[in-house]
Amino acid sequence: MKAGSNATAARRTPWRDNIEALVMAIVLALLFKAYIVEAYKIPTGSMQPTLMGDAQNKVFDRILVDKLAYRVRDPERFEVVVFRYPLDRSKNFVKRLVGMPGEQLRIRHGDLWVRADENEEWRIVRRPANVQTEHWKALDVNEPPSPRWVSVGAGADTWSFGPRSIDATGPGRARYGRDGAPIVDDYFDGYPDALRPRGISAHPRSRQYTVGDLRIEARVTARADANAIVLELTEGALSYRAHVPGPAAAADARPWIESGPADRVRALPSESVRREGDPFRLAAGDTTALYFENLDDRLTLGTGGRTLVELDIESASDQRALAYLAVEGGGAQFEDVELARDIFYSQGREDVYTIPDEQYFMLGDNTQDSSDSREWSFVRYRMADGSIVRGNNRRAENPLFVTGDPRGPVVWLRDEWGETHHFNQRDAAVESPIDAPFVDRSLVLGRALAVFWPIQPTRDIWRVKWVQ
Repeated sequence: MKAGSNATAARRTPWRDNIEALVMAIVLALLFKAYIVEAYKIPTGSMQPTLMGDAQNKVFDRILVDKLAYRVRDPERFEVVVFRYPLDRSKNFVKRLVGMPGEQLRIRHGDLWVRADENEEWRIVRRPANVQTEHWKALDVNEPPSPRWVSVGAGADTWSFGPRSIDATGPGRARYGRDGAPIVDDYFDGYPDALRPRGISAHPRSRQYTVGDLRIEARVTARADANAIVLELTEGALSYRAHVPGPAAAADARPWIESGPADRVRALPSESVRREGDPFRLAAGDTTALYFENLDDRLTLGTGGRTLVELDIESASDQRALAYLAVEGGGAQFEDVELARDIFYSQGREDVYTIPDEQYFMLGDNTQDSSDSREWSFVRYRMADGSIVRGNNRRAENPLFVTGDPRGPVVWLRDEWGETHHFNQRDAAVESPIDAPFVDRSLVLGRALAVFWPIQPTRDIWRVKWVQ
């Protein structure tokens, strides 16, 4: 037995061993790619700035996709998923899953609402904290010589403004925006500095919406004579004020949030809704991180990771919003001042989407320029033999029309399976488009895990992060 084993070993050759090792490596790599993890390139900007596919700057994120997770569980709301495009299954798309099987979904005032059926009230859908952090888009670049914050009213004319800082020498009030215009969802809000065009906010295909969901944050150092720091957001005719007691306030003072008519909230507080928190006040000379946000019909005042006060509010149809900072009774120093807006989900063709079982509704984070569930539809042609050919109904892309044939234009159509058809327009009858907003469970391939490329130090581009 031993002698036989030696003979077998003697007959083995190095080239055979290398071939066997190479074949095994290839098999394992293919299995790994098919069932565990695969790398994808982001070719378009539909998920920007979460995932970049920027042809102008030649920046295309590479992501790792977990293909194993969905073999043992179903996708969850707000995960970024890769799936076969239902209107052309030869292509893979990446979007954020926002609508779940068996529910009704509505996009209203930039927010997402769901209910089980017509017998239930609509409820707003709030994103997990890690997703929401990704969706806040910083607005306050505050670069000299034109700082975004300006003094308004009496007192604040002696305040000074620097890049992301405000020195409030005494009582007064400052507003974000020199012209007092409502805040809108500029296309490049939230983009990395290296990829954000300077002085450009619009996009040829974008429509700007006023955005009511805002967040102010700053590190505040109150002087001993300051009675209160006030952070204020407006939304249409309403004002939301967060009042943080300062060093000159009573020892048992409490922070509070007030919601009321914008032009009367100070004069007639009895008409407003007020919510107080536990005793808390700023200490003279100490620096405290404060934030105040209006997000998904909930006002939140907090410091660091601690919530001081919360107040749920009614949904406002008027989304025109402004932001203010104020100091009462004394002075304060504001540093790292930042105003951010939430992602604004613009409406699609339908008012309400009823999602079938085993189907999902997908949106891109770049809602101004994303081909997603809001607009997907099939274009259909009935051929002479009675068969139906259908494909993605996307203007200027599919179908295409080629002139030059004396009988009329030739139609080039890529169907839902990726096959190309061409026929004379006179030989087929075009039928009404069919909306196709949903993605079947069987088409979902995996969950986006991380961005691992590109890395371009000379351009200050470091696209390495977890996908939230």
